[in-house]
Amino acid sequence: MTVGLLIIAHDQLGQVLLDTVLGTLGILPLPAKALSVSRDVDPDELVQRARELTRRLDTGDGVLVLTDMYGSTPGNIACRLLDEHVQVIAGVNLPMVFRVLNYPDLDLGALAEKAVSGGTAGVLRCEQPQVH
Repeated sequence: MTVGLLIIAHDQLGQVLLDTVLGTLGILPLPAKALSVSRDVDPDELVQRARELTRRLDTGDGVLVLTDMYGSTPGNIACRLLDEHVQVIAGVNLPMVFRVLNYPDLDLGALAEKAVSGGTAGVLRCEQPQVH
């Protein structure tokens, strides 16, 4: 069994992240889905859809939910899923998704830690090289 991955984000952001990793790696090593959140959909309906997705993704080892922004509608939906089988990390970015999908054998807690470390390590200030 493996941990499932659900990305809950504004518009198509989650699906674009998964598609980008799939295009690079050729596979998604964990069961993964994205839930798009738009302004015109009832948040309570989205919570029900998210719960159904987590049920389908959970093969017994839990589900890691990545969301784009804490306090936003996607983040609030994600936090409503929290229980002993679901962990939520906010601030999803491409390095975070790559990191998670490169460690498919980790348990839920360790995978959540990898998500945070991948996301933060992937944020860098780029500067022009010094010419001497």
